[in-house]
Amino acid sequence: MQPTPRRLRLGADLRLRSKLQFDAIYAGGKRFDDRFFGLRVKPNGLDHARVGLAVAVKTAGNAVARNRTRRLIRESFRLTQHALPPVDVVVAAKYPTREAPAEALRASLATLWQRVASTCGSS
Repeated sequence: MQPTPRRLRLGADLRLRSKLQFDAIYAGGKRFDDRFFGLRVKPNGLDHARVGLAVAVKTAGNAVARNRTRRLIRESFRLTQHALPPVDVVVAAKYPTREAPAEALRASLATLWQRVASTCGSS
């Protein structure tokens, strides 16, 4: 079995973790919003996109709901990562994610990823 050159994984090198990374994106990032999510996007100078999550108790609800939202975001990014330009993305959940069906959240994220790719990929 041959390894594929473009694996769909979500390793540590594809995630934003430190407060400094998040603060830099919030300070100078471009904003994309819809009903369910708010994205902040900033070029990162690497050869791949990275993602950070901001899913708060006030917006997403209890731990079960927050973890559900985080899983959906991570899975969506994992499947779309190779179509994105080299940017850092912070995905923040909004209040309507609490009651939204998973399919609506996936569609919302797919639309936002397309907007990021078309807007940030050409610059």
